[in-house]
Amino acid sequence: MDPLVLPGELDSLGAIGRYVHDAALAVGLDRAAAYKLRLAVDEIATNVVVHGYQEGGVSGLVTVSAVIDGQTLTIAVEDTARPFDPTARALPDEEELDLPLEERPIGGLGVLLARESVDEFRYERVDGRNRTIFVVKRPVAAVPD
Repeated sequence: MDPLVLPGELDSLGAIGRYVHDAALAVGLDRAAAYKLRLAVDEIATNVVVHGYQEGGVSGLVTVSAVIDGQTLTIAVEDTARPFDPTARALPDEEELDLPLEERPIGGLGVLLARESVDEFRYERVDGRNRTIFVVKRPVAAVPD
């Protein structure tokens, strides 16, 4: 699939979701796995737009690419916002998650959701760009007897 390059704006999130959905369908992910992947990418893309671009007072692009091989689907989200490594962020612990919503610290749930929704979650800083990588295993086709 050709990469998708869009302005780092909230209006771009729908197109990003459709791109991820189409990639998931192309590799035969079931509905649940496709939904989890789309949700994971949406969480990170939303963070890029809101926290990386809007709150930073800058504009930029979001590039989403899909690489399909025999065993995996890899989605990469790239941006030029300030460096942010979601893999280095401390995740909420069980005690925090058990607190009533109004008592929980703000932030972190989207990153937790993204990290737990895919088989592999990585981050790289390459040539002044953030690259967040989501890997899901493709379903194994039934082998005829």
